[in-house]
Amino acid sequence: MSTGPAQLPLGVGLRDDATFGNFLPSGNATLVAALQRQLGDDGEAFIYLWGGEGSGRSHLLQAACHEASDRDKRALYLPLGELGHFPPHVLEDIERLDLVVIDDLDAVVGRKRWEEGLFHAFNRLRDAGKCLVIAAGASPRQLGVELADLASRLTWGMTFHIERLDDDGRFEALQLRARMRGMKLPDDVTRYILHRGPRRLAELFDALERLDRASLSAQRKLTIPFVKQALGW
Repeated sequence: MSTGPAQLPLGVGLRDDATFGNFLPSGNATLVAALQRQLGDDGEAFIYLWGGEGSGRSHLLQAACHEASDRDKRALYLPLGELGHFPPHVLEDIERLDLVVIDDLDAVVGRKRWEEGLFHAFNRLRDAGKCLVIAAGASPRQLGVELADLASRLTWGMTFHIERLDDDGRFEALQLRARMRGMKLPDDVTRYILHRGPRRLAELFDALERLDRASLSAQRKLTIPFVKQALGW
């Protein structure tokens, strides 16, 4: 397999802003540290993380792939919510890579061919001494995996539950994202966006990107009236 970490098969790519530097660890500092250490000599070969929608799990998975690329390692990001309608042939030869990251495991639970394919892929990666990260919306024991051998494998490594950000954490996360974009986001504007905007962080970050473009285009500072105008609130 000649695929590199940033040029993935089936049109699946990484978001440029999905990095560890762009993620507010808050209560997830131990998880972030484990992902950052994974490719090192003292890293954990298998990490399982779970959390609900908007918890940031896909961001962390893609950040792990960016980290691998920065270390000249080959990584693959497989979001099964997008790829689960394909047969599990996408798992062939993945043991040639340094890191395999599988998102949305829930999407293929209960499908015999996929569960068998994942079980064999897990074994090949382990035998080759490669690293694996799997994420889902529930813990390994709550997923309802039908293949007993795969269910057992999912409990072998380190398991982390992604802690959701509280309101203070959401404030810090929005401020961090603004700083990473070079934006000056006043506290009162941040509070207004959090109060008036969507609950999901991904949607808030999309709104921030729109504000950044609008501010640059209009050569205007970010104020509450400008935010109302630019976002149509």
